[in-house]
Amino acid sequence: MTGATITMSLEDGNKPKKLLVAAISGRMLYCILIKVEREQAMIIDSQIKIFPGSSSMELTEKICNYLNVPVGKCEERKFPEGNIYVKINEVVRGRDVYVVQTIALDPNNELMELLFWIDAFKRSGVNSVTAIIPYFGYAKADKKDEPRVSIRARVCADCLEIAGVDRIVTLELHSPQIQGFFRKPVDHLLAFSIFCDYIRTMGLEDYVIVSPDEGFAKNARCYSNQLHVPLAIGNKHRKSHEGSAEILGIIGDVDKKTAVIVDDFTITCGTLNQIAQTLNANGAKEIYAFVTHSLLDEQGINDLNNSHIKRLFTTDTVSNPRIKNEEKITVLSVAELFARTIKTIHEMKSLGELFSEAENEGRGLR
Repeated sequence: MTGATITMSLEDGNKPKKLLVAAISGRMLYCILIKVEREQAMIIDSQIKIFPGSSSMELTEKICNYLNVPVGKCEERKFPEGNIYVKINEVVRGRDVYVVQTIALDPNNELMELLFWIDAFKRSGVNSVTAIIPYFGYAKADKKDEPRVSIRARVCADCLEIAGVDRIVTLELHSPQIQGFFRKPVDHLLAFSIFCDYIRTMGLEDYVIVSPDEGFAKNARCYSNQLHVPLAIGNKHRKSHEGSAEILGIIGDVDKKTAVIVDDFTITCGTLNQIAQTLNANGAKEIYAFVTHSLLDEQGINDLNNSHIKRLFTTDTVSNPRIKNEEKITVLSVAELFARTIKTIHEMKSLGELFSEAENEGRGLR
């Protein structure tokens, strides 16, 4: 075959690529055509595929709306005896997929369902599966703090890896060190920027950031530094797992100031109520609370409504039907944060570029 000059165009989203082949042999032309076909297949398969677990249907829809991609087709059922069944209703072979499942209000079933989703995707020939876990409930069980107890967070990590997960993305772990329980990459996000941005819009004057205890003080200091306001810390003591927390005092000045409590989660509102009572007793004029994950039960909501807290701000990491339409609770969405994170991972870029210096310090990326 004689030499030839061929120009081929390949549509890649918005930018057409032009491939110029000059004086090529028949074998070289064949190789180039195969390469073009593969690139076309890669472009077709490059669309982000996000699938919802049963505990994160609403959040998944918001994430997909932000990215302008359809929600993955799948179904989940629970049989009368309690067994869970999951099925993927579209071809995913060779794709990088993301499954969103929070582990919160029904943690055991939600964890098992996530394991089944991961297994189903791996058996369907995906290239990789990333588990988006907005709230990882078992993160609280990060150490052996009593004799003869299980380190449940480590067990969960082992189960997820055995099922075949390739990456974990989660938000505001109660114990960030459990990232070390995984051999696979773990991306630990914070609600920091969402809360800071909202606090700025409130027009508060002479306010102080408050950590309920020493354990959250490092995170609270990031808020304090970013907002350029003082920090106060509660001296909390809990006698047992069942007992309510007791706030022994406040480290810092809150007299005649607006107090903004920040914490990672609440279930019974016990700690929030205790710190609010102590702040009120120490002269705080108004009290607000920003809590990333809200698992409040009916008693907790009742206690919140009868507390000194003027308003509780939380996120939609947990789809908690009990807090909907509650006048004292405002829900801020983390969908954009997860959408930007998924897009960054999918494009193989650095997550550190998404966040401020203060956020990266909190995430351990200084």
